[in-house]
Amino acid sequence: MPTVLRRFFLTLLLFLLTVSPNVLASDESDNSGSPIDVMGKVLDHDYFEMFNQKIYLPRIFYVDGSVYLYANTQSALDSGEFVRSEEEGFIVRSDGTPVFIDFSITSKLVWFWIGVLLTFLITWIAAKRYKNGVGSKTEPKGTLHNLFEVLFVFVRDDIAKEYIPGEKYRKYVNYLFSVFMAISFMNLFGLLPWGVSATASLTVTATLAAITFVITQVSGTKEYWGHIFMFPGVPPLVRVILTPVEIIGMFTKPFALAIRLFANMLSGKIMIVSILGLIFIFTDMFGATLGVTSGIVWVALTALLYILKAFIALLQAYIFTLLSAVFIGLAAEEHAHEDHESSVATATEVQI
Repeated sequence: MPTVLRRFFLTLLLFLLTVSPNVLASDESDNSGSPIDVMGKVLDHDYFEMFNQKIYLPRIFYVDGSVYLYANTQSALDSGEFVRSEEEGFIVRSDGTPVFIDFSITSKLVWFWIGVLLTFLITWIAAKRYKNGVGSKTEPKGTLHNLFEVLFVFVRDDIAKEYIPGEKYRKYVNYLFSVFMAISFMNLFGLLPWGVSATASLTVTATLAAITFVITQVSGTKEYWGHIFMFPGVPPLVRVILTPVEIIGMFTKPFALAIRLFANMLSGKIMIVSILGLIFIFTDMFGATLGVTSGIVWVALTALLYILKAFIALLQAYIFTLLSAVFIGLAAEEHAHEDHESSVATATEVQI
């Protein structure tokens, strides 16, 4: 197996092992009294839907040191071992003990797996073609192969090489490209009528950000850690203030990565469903004639939002990958203390 493919496979395996299912999988519930259930379209579910066909997913509960496995939610309830809480609608054990960890497979987790699987397959096929000389000894052949090379070269040259110093960028290209492709797929899935953006789950975005955080800290040089804890040239009393700020900053960066991606993808889906749902709301309030007539406006506006959301989906994948490269590059950068003081002095002179 080629080195690039092996590293890519290990990166994807890290995704699969690290990303755990949501702590609580959403159950299907009725929405009586409302013409459209907006939040029901963006929340996680205990079923996988495609072409209006629902496949209910396994439920896995960990309670009091025991693991319970059921084919679906209804099987868990029919067993008599679990019931639905009357107050919040969550599933709890029949004796009232709450589920400690819910490892259930959910709709967003399935879409996450599909995004990762597509990323792996495309990369595996491209690596096989390069190994056979197509693209390495000759020009790439086919639209997909050319598109793959354009994206890979873009991530390598315009993101990794640009923001990670020296030749160090080479060992991070595989991770950054994997993240870019997987997030792009997961974002674009939300454009499908029955699709779900896995990145609209904070569990997914937080895990991706956590992987970037770990890689960043592992890549940190002596200068990086020195400027967090020691601050060369800074009075000791000032260090007492700056050190906690820098330590907090280490964690706010991945937090911002996770929240930015999560909020953008969640809000985009809510906006599309809300605007398209105005057809049903107007029909419910003013009758079928006005509802259908106004639908022309809402459908046209939704079409424009779909184009905007497709752009945002790719843009957010780029931003996440770019910021990951920036954070890794700052940690991996090596520079002498004198160079740092010189750069600070130069910046001060420019400001003056």
